[in-house]
Amino acid sequence: MNTAVLTSFGAHVRQIRQSLDISQEELAAISGLDRTYISGIERGVRNLSLLNIFKLAAALKVTPASLLTFEIEISNA
Repeated sequence: MNTAVLTSFGAHVRQIRQSLDISQEELAAISGLDRTYISGIERGVRNLSLLNIFKLAAALKVTPASLLTFEIEISNA
């Protein structure tokens, strides 16, 4: 379940970023987070702190609540 949450959240972040037509590098610069950290979020291998959720939301021009509103995809594997 934890992996599904992180993976689904990462896909949601990627979707928002791509809809804004910005690269991971640009998002990193705007948010003050490292590009490799952004990559880890999008791949579902990073578990964000509350402060970083707020930084990411501000950089993506969304509320923290909308950033945390996503569907969790659970595989049957």
